[in-house]
Amino acid sequence: MGNEVLQSVRSLLPALAERAVAADEARRIPGDTIRDLTAAGVFRMLQPRRHGGLEADPVDFYKVVRTISAVCCSTGWVASVLGVHPWQLALFPERAQDEVWGDDQDTLVSSAYAPVGRLTPVDGGYRLGGRWSFSSGCEHARWLLLGALVVGAQGRPVDFLTVLVPRPDCRVEDVWDVVGLRGTASNDVLVDDAFVPAHRVIRNYEQAQLRGPGQKVNRGPLYRLPFGTVFTHAVTAPVIGAVSGGYDSYVSLMKERVRLSLGGGLFAEDPFAQVAIARAASDIDASVLQTDRNLREMTELATAAQEIPTELRLRARRDQVRGTERAVAAIDLLFKTAGGHSLRRGNPIERAWRDAHAGSVHVANDVERALAMYGRGAFGLTVEDNLV
Repeated sequence: MGNEVLQSVRSLLPALAERAVAADEARRIPGDTIRDLTAAGVFRMLQPRRHGGLEADPVDFYKVVRTISAVCCSTGWVASVLGVHPWQLALFPERAQDEVWGDDQDTLVSSAYAPVGRLTPVDGGYRLGGRWSFSSGCEHARWLLLGALVVGAQGRPVDFLTVLVPRPDCRVEDVWDVVGLRGTASNDVLVDDAFVPAHRVIRNYEQAQLRGPGQKVNRGPLYRLPFGTVFTHAVTAPVIGAVSGGYDSYVSLMKERVRLSLGGGLFAEDPFAQVAIARAASDIDASVLQTDRNLREMTELATAAQEIPTELRLRARRDQVRGTERAVAAIDLLFKTAGGHSLRRGNPIERAWRDAHAGSVHVANDVERALAMYGRGAFGLTVEDNLV
């Protein structure tokens, strides 16, 4: 089924590429694009079958994300993060899943995971308040997943939860005016004082232990994978895809270019340019091969009902952030060697350069922190992090 979605997405690429500049300038993805991606089945790839989803291989999902991102990274980013949320929602209690998808299996969910919300326990659930930033694609969502801390009697946090909140309980403030990923409309979300029933929460600790109430009804191996792998790859795949698209544009544009300086001649005959594209291509390939390898190994273990070892989870995080780092290095090299031609706003190389750098600053793409965790694990030290 993942291949069928990929075929459908490929037929959309000319339209998505044509809308890329408009999305960048408007600071949002057009509604037509969301409808096209919905019809293609992108948002259902990681959704449970019992709610009309495909329960596709995550490798196939991220290939679709990279393919979309190659022509418009903002579109690929929104497709990725909105597309990964059905996977997490499948871990929530059955009642919460039914509330979201019961009337419309194409209902979309956005997120803002930073634990900046405050939850106060009350009878039957919690009261929630807070302000969250960077909720990509939230204008297209009818529900939101928000990070929040449970506040105890002494006013101190006692637990970290992800809560599911309907859109009417939230206000979206348009603050997204940034350098890259402009079309993602990653705006702020505000909740003044909303009631969250107990069945609409999941403990982050429980999730990190690869457990969730939803596994009682969603028994497939897909829902036994680590959040720290599935989600973090959702913010690396668009970066790799954008750089891959930038590479293709670079080769196409520079192949026939004639230098006006440095002695003239065809740019393609310059050995320095040849080395540059070889390095960039190798970094892109390495990023894809390593991230896909780790996802495949995890899926094989989950399918066999075997434990996913910490070593593999740490390796997946290591390679995921290195995938982002390599992709950014590749587009930096191409941007530099393209010379003044890469500076014009709106050209594919310039946009890929901006978008890749914007994606790289997401907390899940923090290279040094993730590599340090891997190093701790390699030395036999304890690693405690919700993104592993």
